Amino acid sequence: MTLSADEADRGKRLDAFLRERLPEYSRSRLQQWIREGRVHLDGAAAKASYLIRGTEAIALEPGALPPLRAEPEDIPLLVLYEDASAVAIDKPAGLAVHPGAGLHGGTIVNALLHRFHTLSSVGGDLRPGIVHRLDRFTTGVLLVAKTDQAHRDLADQFARREVEKIYLALVEGRLEGSGRIRKPITRDPKNRARMTARLECGRPALTDWEAIRHFSGFTLLRIRLGTGRTHQIRAHMASTGHPVAGDRLYGAEASPWNRYFLHAQRLGFRSPATGERVSVESPLPPDLVEWTASLAAVNPGVPAQR
Repeated sequence: MTLSADEADRGKRLDAFLRERLPEYSRSRLQQWIREGRVHLDGAAAKASYLIRGTEAIALEPGALPPLRAEPEDIPLLVLYEDASAVAIDKPAGLAVHPGAGLHGGTIVNALLHRFHTLSSVGGDLRPGIVHRLDRFTTGVLLVAKTDQAHRDLADQFARREVEKIYLALVEGRLEGSGRIRKPITRDPKNRARMTARLECGRPALTDWEAIRHFSGFTLLRIRLGTGRTHQIRAHMASTGHPVAGDRLYGAEASPWNRYFLHAQRLGFRSPATGERVSVESPLPPDLVEWTASLAAVNPGVPAQR
């Protein structure tokens, strides 16, 4: 593959430039390919410390990746719903949904393989059954496909925006009434670990919110997602100046619970097995119940006016 550097890349190390442009590969793997002479500038092998001028065409010949496959692990799972085509689990905080770069186990996928043995293969060996994802510290309803046919059906429902996705989020500051955020979301060029809705580019994204309770310095929101972009709620709320409470990546203050307050409360979909509409709900987990109780102890808060 060939990558073209531009003026915005001037002064970056070659390995940092490659990491930004190719986030699907780990830094160590990219550096390995540089050492193996697989990265060329003007026909010659380049060094990792090379500083980009902003006008180069950089050729990369990726090496073969070792095969990766998720393995079953005995990790507890709470099943909220199950039929012949799909299963919905109550995802806890702190578990990633599937293995990836630098993470080879201890994920929801590893737990699912231990519990159900066979799942849809559409997502590949690292993401069996995974139709959609929740961020690592987001809790709540996660839907999984058992068969390839069910996976395609559910993915189509998500694509057509027929899946109901309701979240609870505590955000910093006071919000009144309800509102709609319609801003595109893209990777933040200043920090590749996060997304941003502050630029005029990216994939269209739609978030509807409704204030349901006020505390001193915080508002509890019920959120309905119209799209399913990476970090959508977190990026959209941060763009309004009301980041999700505890979400330090998006500018919020740290919380004593070492996580942010975001919970997938309800997911509604049509079962591929029965054709019937299904609505699955997850109760607020104990740590978030404790969080709201701690706020209420300081200031009882009042229901928001609709």
